Amino acid sequence: MTTTNTIQGRVTAQPRLHQTAPEIQAYGTVSHMLPLDLEEPVRLEMTERLNQLLADTITTRDLYKKSHWQVAGPTFYQLHLLFDKHFSEQSELVDAIAERIQLLGGISLAMAPDIAETTRITRPPRGREEVPVQLSRLLDAHQVIIGDCRDLARRASTIGDDGSNDLVVSQVSRTNELQVWFLSEHLVEVPLVEARGREEPIPVAAAANLDSIQVRESRKA
Repeated sequence: MTTTNTIQGRVTAQPRLHQTAPEIQAYGTVSHMLPLDLEEPVRLEMTERLNQLLADTITTRDLYKKSHWQVAGPTFYQLHLLFDKHFSEQSELVDAIAERIQLLGGISLAMAPDIAETTRITRPPRGREEVPVQLSRLLDAHQVIIGDCRDLARRASTIGDDGSNDLVVSQVSRTNELQVWFLSEHLVEVPLVEARGREEPIPVAAAANLDSIQVRESRKA
């Protein structure tokens, strides 16, 4: 039965529900004849590679939220806030990469099953892990993205896609590098209260005894 939003020629507020239709553009294609001064083969290659970067960035973003919820231990407060800050920064990157793909005439990945099939980042267990493991997983994810950024930026520059080169270098790579710094410093084992390897002070009584010995020796001389 066909639903209509008019009754006897009058407009009604009845929503047209459960609508379906064929896709207007297939995944893996780009729109033709866009005035971007970039040939279709260039845009096809870049949208494919940017979708790989997008899948890895979405996975890293979600790994941060998992860590934000599940972190435990003495550094809970600091890492709980840091993970959420990094999550927000990764979310901005996700939007920037996806919009670049669409701008080039492509179709960006969006749904979780498609991301899971595409990402190169190792899936974590559902359960809770220790802080050093959480940090190591995040650092491994960043390493995947940063390595991809190096290759992708060079390739974009070679084939003349300056916009994608700028996105990858100025936003994606630099954000991930900064986050690596913040995470890795949490894995440096340093004393919190008392320095290691410092010269032990001489107790007061021993110091007084040493002074008297030195005085006697000077008198003998």
